[in-house]
Amino acid sequence: MALYRAHVLVCKGTGCTASGAGSVYDALKRELDRRGLDKEVMLVETGCHGMCEMGPIVVVYPEGSFYCRVTPEDVPELVEEHLYKGRVLQRLLYTTPDEEKHRIPHYRDIPFYGKQRRIVLRNCGYINPDNIEEYIARDGYQALARALLELTPEETLDIVKRSGLRGRGGAGFPTGKKWEFARMAPGDKKYIVCNADEGDPGAFMDRSVLEGDPHSVVEGMLIGAYVIGADEGYIYCRAEYPLAIKRLVTAIQQAEEMGLIGDNIMGTDFSFHLHIKEGAGAFVCGEETALMASIEGKRGMPNPRPPFPANSGLWGKPTNINNVETWANIPQIILNGAEWFSSIGTETSKGTKIFALTGKVNNTGLVEAPMGMPLREVIFDIGGGIPNGKKFKAVQLGGPSGGCLPESMLDTPVDYESINATGAIMGSGGMVVTDEDTCIVDFAKFFLTFVQNESCG
Repeated sequence: MALYRAHVLVCKGTGCTASGAGSVYDALKRELDRRGLDKEVMLVETGCHGMCEMGPIVVVYPEGSFYCRVTPEDVPELVEEHLYKGRVLQRLLYTTPDEEKHRIPHYRDIPFYGKQRRIVLRNCGYINPDNIEEYIARDGYQALARALLELTPEETLDIVKRSGLRGRGGAGFPTGKKWEFARMAPGDKKYIVCNADEGDPGAFMDRSVLEGDPHSVVEGMLIGAYVIGADEGYIYCRAEYPLAIKRLVTAIQQAEEMGLIGDNIMGTDFSFHLHIKEGAGAFVCGEETALMASIEGKRGMPNPRPPFPANSGLWGKPTNINNVETWANIPQIILNGAEWFSSIGTETSKGTKIFALTGKVNNTGLVEAPMGMPLREVIFDIGGGIPNGKKFKAVQLGGPSGGCLPESMLDTPVDYESINATGAIMGSGGMVVTDEDTCIVDFAKFFLTFVQNESCG
């Protein structure tokens, strides 16, 4: 096994790629080859680091130096200074948005990261998502091994129930209870589904997880299938996410090659096969009955319930549906235990929640905050506040069906009950910040027009 004195991580998520990360990666490869450093320095493509506003992002280890808005023209100097002379290149470091303009050399000291609690995003930006061995090196598939080899389906279900995990797709229904309904439903054929049809304007939580750590979702689905007795599953991902789909295809192929998907997994009687279904971009297909109709090849239109999917879902068979973030939580819960997960968050909202923090905020990007953190901390401490000294006006939560909270509600804790009490909803995790220049009437009109055009709401 080759040993390297340094690792250079280049974000190749959709956000950084759109900002030119591909050219930066190519320039780094050429420069390392030209200087003969390719045997000493490992160049790694990663998923999203989260701070999308600052892309393209390059992180150099072992120092953990966090370089922002790197261009191909910066590469020769970056290699010369940091990798050849061992000096941090100050001008490319993250700079605080306040008046002091402090340069922060290590990513862990950046408030954007320091205030977060990363469970679902723990691998995003750290591993090559196209390399299953890097996922395994960070305890990947150990939770599956524990479930299959040490626990019964009932014991695994009990851990999920006691953890207090609630569905992260918006409604917040207890995940363990949902699994139990599907497990108890009669039927010789059962399915599980991952809802990756992320349609809220400005939302990119699911996309980033699938691009940065697809195996966490695959492993979570395998564990869920084991619990409810399913032998087949689908990931429903919109076709507008080509990179996420590409990485899912690779992840599934690699898992199949290692015997982690297929027949008699890990030498047990458990068999499972996983498919990808590309959606056509209809917002309404995020609703579970419309999603299932689309998988079946029908027009994606919602159907009245009951019957619920747990009793009659795909092709009339018992089906369990969870979203990307919910599935990605499962391996860590099984690996670390129900008590560990339930110790994070509030009495009724356990764990963390991922938000796509966008709009008029300095640090736009992907945020994973512990449940119960006040909105003020998310927007001003993690998000860095409002650009250009403008005043905060409102934050919109919950996507097109959500609501706007003014400054007087900024101390509202981020949890299901507290958000619902304001008249807004948690939703899947969209968080759009507005400033004093934003017309809330136009803002509301945009979302109303959106749901009207999408025949939803």
